Amino acid sequence: MSRALLPENHHRLVTEALAALDVRNWVLSIHDPSFPSLPEEDTGWGSPYSEGAARFLEFSWELGFNGIQLGPQGQVTEFNASPYDGTLFSRNIINVALAPLEAPEPWGALLPPGRVAQLAASRPSALPPGERFRHAFRAQTTLLNEAWRTFQQKRAAPDAAPAIRALASRFDTFRQQHRAWLVRDALFDVLCEEKREPDWRRWADSLDGRLWNPRPEEEAAAVARLTQLELRYADTLERYAFCQFLVHAQHQGLRERVGGAWRLKLYGDLQIGLSPRDAWAWQGLFLRTYLMGAPPSRTNPDGQPWNYPVMDPEQYFEPDDAGTNAGSRNGPVLRFMNARMDKMLGEYDGLRLDHPHGLVCPWVYRADLPDALWSVQHGARLFSSPDLPDHPELAHFALVRPAQVDRAVPRYADRWVKNLTPEQVRRYSVLFDTVVEASRRNGRQVGDLLAEVLSTLPYPLERVLAQYGLGRFRVTQKADLHDPSDVYRSENVGPEDWVMVGNHDTKSLWRLVADWQWKGTLHAQAEYLAARLCPEPSEREAFARELSTSPGRLAQAKVADLFASRARNVMMFFTDLLGMPETYNAPGTVDERNWSLRVPQDWAREYRERLKGDAAVNLPAALAMALRAQGSPARARHQRLLEGLDALARELRAG
Repeated sequence: MSRALLPENHHRLVTEALAALDVRNWVLSIHDPSFPSLPEEDTGWGSPYSEGAARFLEFSWELGFNGIQLGPQGQVTEFNASPYDGTLFSRNIINVALAPLEAPEPWGALLPPGRVAQLAASRPSALPPGERFRHAFRAQTTLLNEAWRTFQQKRAAPDAAPAIRALASRFDTFRQQHRAWLVRDALFDVLCEEKREPDWRRWADSLDGRLWNPRPEEEAAAVARLTQLELRYADTLERYAFCQFLVHAQHQGLRERVGGAWRLKLYGDLQIGLSPRDAWAWQGLFLRTYLMGAPPSRTNPDGQPWNYPVMDPEQYFEPDDAGTNAGSRNGPVLRFMNARMDKMLGEYDGLRLDHPHGLVCPWVYRADLPDALWSVQHGARLFSSPDLPDHPELAHFALVRPAQVDRAVPRYADRWVKNLTPEQVRRYSVLFDTVVEASRRNGRQVGDLLAEVLSTLPYPLERVLAQYGLGRFRVTQKADLHDPSDVYRSENVGPEDWVMVGNHDTKSLWRLVADWQWKGTLHAQAEYLAARLCPEPSEREAFARELSTSPGRLAQAKVADLFASRARNVMMFFTDLLGMPETYNAPGTVDERNWSLRVPQDWAREYRERLKGDAAVNLPAALAMALRAQGSPARARHQRLLEGLDALARELRAG
């Protein structure tokens, strides 16, 4: 499909242009639900492991991308599709591509031929997003249960086929390697079902509520209860492990495919929040009186009470064997972080660090106040609050002295902390250091870590990132055209930064351009882009006029502005690439439309049609603009490349 979509020389010319612009990472961002499916495999929710996804990823490689940024891939619930509330260790079984399970090799025909196509054909076609997700969730669970029963029957047969014997061997190995988190995660479902209460906080004050963190007098009872549960629900736990085995095996197959045939790096998302399942299993690691959220900011003026647990700093380290702190060793929190990092880095080539503030200087708010929004608005930084009268408990965790904070600014301001010693930076950096050290231990470079710093960059976080040479995210659609120092303007981007028009939490570029046109601000955007992309003053006015009268041309210039910056790392969200005007997620809202937007089945035809009217990203055109922005010497040096890009851009517009 994709071979007929793009000209044969597209990948080569784009790759050559990226090298000329010193862009080393050109990454497409897309979350699991958004991947397209073929009609005969479409259950109503996307999966990166489907055949439809494989064709889309091949197309991404032909476009010149060398990386794919996925969202969090943890297990979600039937009633909450947000990937940022998913599990940390279990993968989302709704991602299992069902159609391959019909094949004799290597899956032993766990589903009968045509079973998935039958499901796809009977799927309701006009459900709203929330119902579509729940229908897909239930249908996926039904077919995975069928596959599990088939596996049990075939495995028990005396004349089991070689494929089944091989599958059983792989499953046994997987289950042994991952037993610790498999049992924890599976038992959460068991207990929720047993108590008919999915909110574990309602049974938190019980032995089952503290199963993994019992009181000293409960330890023997907890061990006995665990043994009882494992025996009583042995089949349920094994079925849970088998579904996890399937999705982990398919993920490994994806890594091999994209890293081999297409040479695409696969980036995971190190979410800062924890699912209820993880909050239950690891509750002993968290502060009891505080939760993590987002303070008031430019992006979210009201703040956001995320309800996420906060790691207890007193459990970062523990005394050494001699009982002294002189040789402190990793405590429960750091052991947990290392286990999580080792698992993730075994599954991805790099990681997006979601809200790294949470690793360095989390904004916390009291958990015992009835109004969570008010509480988060009046919260504080965990390590930067030495003497706040409304948060006296935080003085115990303060890493700064009272004289080091600026009382003239709000406590959430970037410069609330005025200065730090190297030793203080080291103490702020403990969790972040663990991430970096784990990356190196697993053969990754520091540059394989993407720090998702958006509108706020508190001084402690700035210092921690600087010691590793890591940049921030620059979302150019948010640029303030009246403030030359604004962090989102492309001229303020550094080589180490990641620059993008938008991300999964912003409006699509195409919706944005329509808004600018409606609001009458298109001309101001055109003038700004002309100043960035047209080095000859005598030609600038005409170029700005051209952009202001052609929204599609202006959108291409907005993309070109990314490549004309100093950034070596450029990211694009799939809606921006394909010309889709819809919003994937509206942050700070509870809406079932969030997390549900998909690349349509006929995306190739739609993309081709949109290119004709400059209504999708014409990458050769944008790259040519960026190269010309370097001035006459660059134009002369890259004349052949520019001619090739121009011809390619015209060919795409012609269809």
